[in-house]
Amino acid sequence: MKPSKLNQSDFVQVFGGVYEHSPWVAETAWVQEDRDNFDSAKGLAAALSRAMRRADDGRKLALIRAHPDLAGKAALADELTQESRTEQSGAGLDQCTRTELADFTKLNNAYTQQFSFPFIIAVKGHNVRSILAEFRRRLTHDKHQERAEALRQIDRIAGYRIEEILA
Repeated sequence: MKPSKLNQSDFVQVFGGVYEHSPWVAETAWVQEDRDNFDSAKGLAAALSRAMRRADDGRKLALIRAHPDLAGKAALADELTQESRTEQSGAGLDQCTRTELADFTKLNNAYTQQFSFPFIIAVKGHNVRSILAEFRRRLTHDKHQERAEALRQIDRIAGYRIEEILA
C-alpha cells in the first residue's frame, strides 16, 4: 500500500485509528502535510505527529483522555479498541493476577486524580512489572512533565500502529 496515493477518505479510514479515537489527526495530516512523505512508516509517523502537535491544548488533552486505563474497566468489560486490546495483551495485561489488577486500579486512580487524565505508555517491549514500575516513577512528575510525556507515549503508540499497518 502507498499511503500517498490514497484519497482523503481512504487515508482516514486506514490511519484514523492510529491516534486513539482521534481521526482528526489523520484528517489534519492529509490536508496540511506533504503526502510524498507518507510512504514510509517514519515519514508518516512524523507527519501525523506534527498534525497532532499543531492542535490546540484542548484538542490534545481530549486526545490524551481518549486513552483507556491500563488493565482498567474498559479492558475488563471488553470495551477496548482492537489496537488497544492487542497492545495490552501483548504486554500481558490480560493475564494479571488479582494483586496486579488491584495495583493497576490503585495506580490508575491515583494517577487520574493527580493529573486529570489516564496514564499512557507504549506497552510494546514492556511487561506487567515494568509498566507498574514506570507508573510509580511517573507519579513523581509534575502535571506539565507528565502531559508532555503522555504526548510522547501517544506518538510512540502511533508509530508502532503505523508500522503494523504498513508491514
